[in-house]
Amino acid sequence: MSAALASLYAQHLDQVIHDSDAALAASGHDSLLIAAGTPRLRFLDDQAPPFVASPHFLHWLPLTDAPGSWIVHVPGRRPRLIFLQPRDYWHVVPDTPQGYWVEHFDIVTVADENAARLELERSLGEHSAVLGEDGAAGSDIAPNNPPALLARLHWTRACKTAYEITLMRAASRIGTRGHLAAARAFAAGASEFEIHLAYLAASGQTEAELPYANIIGLNTHGAVLHYTRFERARPDARRSLLIDAGGQYAGYASDITRTYAAEPHGDFAALVATLEEMQQILCLDVRAGQPYPELHLEAHRLLGGVLAAHGLVRCSAEAAFAQGITRTFLPHGLGHLLGLQVHDIGGQQSTPEGGRTPPPPEHPYLRLTRTLEPGMVVTIEPGLYFIPMLLDALRATPAGSDVDWARVETFMPCGGIRIEDDVLCTADDPHNLTREAFAALA
Repeated sequence: MSAALASLYAQHLDQVIHDSDAALAASGHDSLLIAAGTPRLRFLDDQAPPFVASPHFLHWLPLTDAPGSWIVHVPGRRPRLIFLQPRDYWHVVPDTPQGYWVEHFDIVTVADENAARLELERSLGEHSAVLGEDGAAGSDIAPNNPPALLARLHWTRACKTAYEITLMRAASRIGTRGHLAAARAFAAGASEFEIHLAYLAASGQTEAELPYANIIGLNTHGAVLHYTRFERARPDARRSLLIDAGGQYAGYASDITRTYAAEPHGDFAALVATLEEMQQILCLDVRAGQPYPELHLEAHRLLGGVLAAHGLVRCSAEAAFAQGITRTFLPHGLGHLLGLQVHDIGGQQSTPEGGRTPPPPEHPYLRLTRTLEPGMVVTIEPGLYFIPMLLDALRATPAGSDVDWARVETFMPCGGIRIEDDVLCTADDPHNLTREAFAALA
């Protein structure tokens, strides 16, 4: 893949430099210093969680394991990488940078944080923008994270380059391999923990390398939106599996969810199939110029039809939507931006200068309120859940009389359904990165 990535990366870096120069000029800064970040020790401990590099750092180069390193960019000059490669026999030392991207940087290798700070001080100007967490380079060089500059960087990062899409396709293939193994493990009667191990083995990633903690819920656990407990024991009865898990490649994420029924010809399997049909309709609507909140509302209108078709409500699809019944069965947003972060930054930003477009008051958990543009990758993840707390609240309202509660009870042991794909918005038809990966591995 490296040979194919070389030219794509050169184009990507040109775009990153162009966007960074424009952000610097607009915010009144003359240089950009970006920290990879450093591991933070746990409270009263000498151990740290696994290191995750800053997305601003990874946007410039695919160096995921370089704690303490920095990128220095001055418009008109070749970008520099201050690469921290400590002398250390306690831990694995980061490898010397190599590959398709190194020729584009002046690389200075340092052995400790003091040497890194000295290099930074040589680059620090009166109007430098320094991006990172507090303490990223010691107390003498404090990140200032200028809001106006960050707003422009976050806005432009939503639209991916061809290089980034290539990396995200690779992440999709990694996640897909894990999902196929998880489905086989479920069919064989595995526990949640065993399904998790099967996913890790097939994807070839450790838990620390995953873009987010795997959500693997059997039966009623599928009604917990972010269920991550991993029961070790196999359940007495095997009814359903909801698995939300992704892969990561060079810092870029995939985010995939599938739901399976143990009984392939039962009512729950039929409900899963209908929700998947609905989800595919929504995926085809990922088009430039489409306001994402309208797509979210369309999901609820379609869900009203699903509830009516399967006898979960006695009213019409329109009435189920209008009364807010669908919000009980689908309490989260339809999806979000995806990229270097699973919930990529800037999803509710109003303009390149900043500002926020909040979600509709009735749908407070919608993470994406922007109008879709070519290059955006979004998730489309409608769900249909049987959550006791929310159903009890609905039952106590006038709209509750339009719900067939006996029918709802038959589905309660199965927990819930979510189907999620990662979809690329283009100037023409959308590209479903998830379905492409599944088809390639079929």
